[in-house]
Amino acid sequence: MALAAATLVGLPGIAVAAVSAPAAAQPLTAHCGNETGGKSITGFLSHAEVGQKLAQIEKTSKGLVDVEVAGSTNQGRDIWSARVGHGDTVVMIQSQIHGNEMHGTPALLNLLATLGNSSKRSAEIREQVTVVAVPQLNGDGAENDTRQNDMTWDDVVAGFPQLAGASPSWNYSARAGGFDVNRDFNPDLDFVPQASDFPGSSASVGWFLTPEAQTSRDVYRGLEHEFGTVDVFVDLHNQAACYTGEGMDDYTTLSISGKFIDDPSQHGDWPKFDYDASRRANVAVYDALQRGNAPQGDVTLYPQNTNLPGTALGAYALRGSATILFETRGQTQSWGQKQHGQLTKQIETGLSGLVDAITDDTLDSIDPERYESIPERMNIPRS
Repeated sequence: MALAAATLVGLPGIAVAAVSAPAAAQPLTAHCGNETGGKSITGFLSHAEVGQKLAQIEKTSKGLVDVEVAGSTNQGRDIWSARVGHGDTVVMIQSQIHGNEMHGTPALLNLLATLGNSSKRSAEIREQVTVVAVPQLNGDGAENDTRQNDMTWDDVVAGFPQLAGASPSWNYSARAGGFDVNRDFNPDLDFVPQASDFPGSSASVGWFLTPEAQTSRDVYRGLEHEFGTVDVFVDLHNQAACYTGEGMDDYTTLSISGKFIDDPSQHGDWPKFDYDASRRANVAVYDALQRGNAPQGDVTLYPQNTNLPGTALGAYALRGSATILFETRGQTQSWGQKQHGQLTKQIETGLSGLVDAITDDTLDSIDPERYESIPERMNIPRS
């Protein structure tokens, strides 16, 4: 039985992405450009609007969705967590770790509102699943419309005096004035950085230097203490707009993946690492998006040569979570608000398919080898 999404359009004071009539897939013969400059983002949620929407969801659900402040950004903005359900299987979902990747946040809020409603199906899901959401983790980047957070290397040294004189970490951009937060994770949740750890590289683990990564870690660690293992972790991202897939005639609107580590043994002893669990979870998302003939069926597999242990997905996979990457079409600088409703809806549909599979006890019966048949993401063929 599928989860029927609640529409949040028109609720007092908050604008969440409207889902218009089904859009047609965009064929490869159509223009797809990454033009820059002047792209409007007014249709996306500001940090203040996310807080208002969460408060509204909590109130409307009569407390079935429980919202709390889990931490704060480097510039002091609240980072919220929202929890719904009391099942034995726990799913943690976060959005907007990169501030300019915005579609995941309204999709995640829509999912929370649906799971907190009075429908029979939502009640069934709450019995089986505990969903913990961290929407708009990087609120500073969201306000600045940047990938990075808003933090200097001097800010880091102020918090970690032992790093005085160390080279800045490789994921720090002095030009942007911040860090790529999604390279700041470590499978050792108690990791303490030392000067000799820097500058590091994309193939190395991170350090939990940023308050945004620290907050994600703290939410995750709390769930580990409660449940033993965080069964599924989902991270909602955006990618460049102009990719296709093997055998496709259209542009892909979403790439997914469960592979972020080449060799787990390179990073210590992590006996709960379970790649097959990640592959099953990704197939559940893929299957949900193949129902019907909507353009959201143009799903591809993100490049599988990825080795990023310093990402949240990589670090949490080593700790035993089944992991799912969503890479939705288009970032704000190149794509603005194009297809906003459709792209938001496809994320919500994929997430709903995941919780449906857990609730209906079908997730564990999925053949993980089916993951390998998802069309691989490709650059656009050029004649």
